[in-house]
Amino acid sequence: MTPAAYAVLNLNALAHNLQKVRDYAPDAKVMAVIKANGYGHGMLRVAETLAQAQADAFAVARVQEGIRLRKAGLHSRIAVLEGFTCAEELGDLLAYQLDAVVHTASQLDLLAQQGGPAQIAAWLKLDTGMNRLGFSPKEFPRVSQHLSQCAVVKQPVNLMTHLANADDRGDTMTLKQIQLFRQTIGDTLGERSIANSAGLLAWPEALSDWVRPGVMLYGISPFPDSIGAQLVLKPVMSLHSRLIAVKPLAKGDTVGYGCRWVCEQDTTLGVVAIGYGDGYPRYAKPGTPVLVNGQRVPLIGRVSMDMITVDLASQPHAKPGDAVTLWGEGLAVEEIALCADTIPYTLVCGVTQRVRLVEAEC
Repeated sequence: MTPAAYAVLNLNALAHNLQKVRDYAPDAKVMAVIKANGYGHGMLRVAETLAQAQADAFAVARVQEGIRLRKAGLHSRIAVLEGFTCAEELGDLLAYQLDAVVHTASQLDLLAQQGGPAQIAAWLKLDTGMNRLGFSPKEFPRVSQHLSQCAVVKQPVNLMTHLANADDRGDTMTLKQIQLFRQTIGDTLGERSIANSAGLLAWPEALSDWVRPGVMLYGISPFPDSIGAQLVLKPVMSLHSRLIAVKPLAKGDTVGYGCRWVCEQDTTLGVVAIGYGDGYPRYAKPGTPVLVNGQRVPLIGRVSMDMITVDLASQPHAKPGDAVTLWGEGLAVEEIALCADTIPYTLVCGVTQRVRLVEAEC
């Protein structure tokens, strides 16, 4: 029996979205970002699908994610965006042939202590304004020279930065970062990578040898003022449940914890078997749309761990067992994120283990 809360994954949409990346960046190689369990979609299934669609490489956040992919049989190039923090992790990178992002001085020391021959592909990360990981422009000449002399590092070293504000198409920060990156590295050898999803969609100046799409691969817009469909992307995940109770309410009745939602008139309440224990956003506001039998109804009351409540005034024939969509066709995850004062990344990444992931039949 299909559980009350389940998510449907349209893996064909992944291949479609990868092709849209290539349409936007036809001269670049694509490093598909599949960290955080493939943005909640299942890292292994996402990797397999995108490998079949001929993604050029993959990016994960942590060493263990890369090892898991290798053990699952993925032979593609894999970059670890957080690099390594100790000799053991460096050893794992070497053993499993994972690319390392080098962003801090302690990594340089570990690489210098490691003997040759050249075995590891490195990405030197330059901090151009994100102020998170990466070396400053002033440090770049010294660090670049250091890496060129590390026996274990394959040459030439690749070069990357990360855009802090590319999702704001009216801000000048992105162009400043791109200009600083290019000025700093000059004619240094090595392939370049700048653009994330927002960068490759909105900033052609960010296109270089490699692009690193993340959220757009899953059919989600990186911009707060649009949804994926407006960018000709197809959402991969839809989230579903069902009604488990329908009951009448009288004017003045309250609903949910805190009794803050009060009926302004007689209506019908629907209880849906999903809550923040499944990954539905705890802070979704009353009025957040939910699809019952394909029709929009408003969320009422607070989101509970296992249940939400909806106003079925417009659905007089709704009954327990009827289908409910929390996001999916006709209800973009970006819209739900706005109603919860969050971003769609947190929603798809936050779907919990008790939600069954079902692959759509092609």
